[in-house]
Amino acid sequence: MKTLKNIFSFILNCLEIYIPTISFIILFIVFNLQVFYRYALNQPLTWPPEVISITFLWTTILAASYAQRKNEHVSFSVIYDRVSAQLQFIMRLIANLLVVVAFLLALRPTYSYIMFMSFKKTTVLKIPYSIVFFPMLIFLLLIIGRMLYATYNDIKTLREVGFAGLKKAEIS
Repeated sequence: MKTLKNIFSFILNCLEIYIPTISFIILFIVFNLQVFYRYALNQPLTWPPEVISITFLWTTILAASYAQRKNEHVSFSVIYDRVSAQLQFIMRLIANLLVVVAFLLALRPTYSYIMFMSFKKTTVLKIPYSIVFFPMLIFLLLIIGRMLYATYNDIKTLREVGFAGLKKAEIS
């Protein structure tokens, strides 16, 4: 079981940390290369804008999953922070389930669109758009999993301490 957990953790780290990091490094290098060729050599390259766009998508979409893992997304919690722990629990439970439902509804159309776009390729590098947009499918699956896991943890906490026993420090 521990081996399976380690494998799962490694896959998550690859999807949420390593691939976005490598993607960002490629984006940074290619961007600087394009600036050098355009302004120092006066010979703009045709392929860097495609690479920059693709790596930007991969970086932001997959890194957003990591931000969710660390609970680091921007949030406007003026109301949330001022209510009781019980109401926070209810608000969080509803919000997480709404995200799960919305992303589940988006899953099939996203997959269909990605498969539909496999025939179309980028102009210069001829990369199929299904590869370009594939991180969105991964993102949807990861966020659905994270929201369901957060809901599971909330319900587990509720079972342990009861609704009246919820405190702001116990729930996250």
